[in-house]
Amino acid sequence: DVQLVESGGGSVQAGGSLRLSCEPTGIPTSHYCIAWFRLSSGKEREEVAHIYARNGRSDVADSVKGRSTISTDNAKNTLYLQMLSLKPEDTAMYYCALRRGPTSYPWGLVSSYNYWGQGTQVTV
Repeated sequence: DVQLVESGGGSVQAGGSLRLSCEPTGIPTSHYCIAWFRLSSGKEREEVAHIYARNGRSDVADSVKGRSTISTDNAKNTLYLQMLSLKPEDTAMYYCALRRGPTSYPWGLVSSYNYWGQGTQVTV
């Protein structure tokens, strides 16, 4: 079975930084699209960033652009989300998501992702 295990969340002061990690098991990252979503109270699940591990093509949401970087380490089979200059509005549960295949889908389409992690809490 495929499982996504997130780590790296925590409580930080505004302006601080965190690096979230997601380690898929049972599937290599190099052949899929992997993303970070977040969910905060009163809001819908929001895509933060995604990356195609095979070619490194990535995109980040406007709300975190310039402050966040998504990357993969295919040798370690791990996905990262480096977040800088954190703001209170970044407070949310962050989820790693993975979908099979190279097909592109509309930004933020939750249903296009086949696998989800349990989430890691970020509090600013």
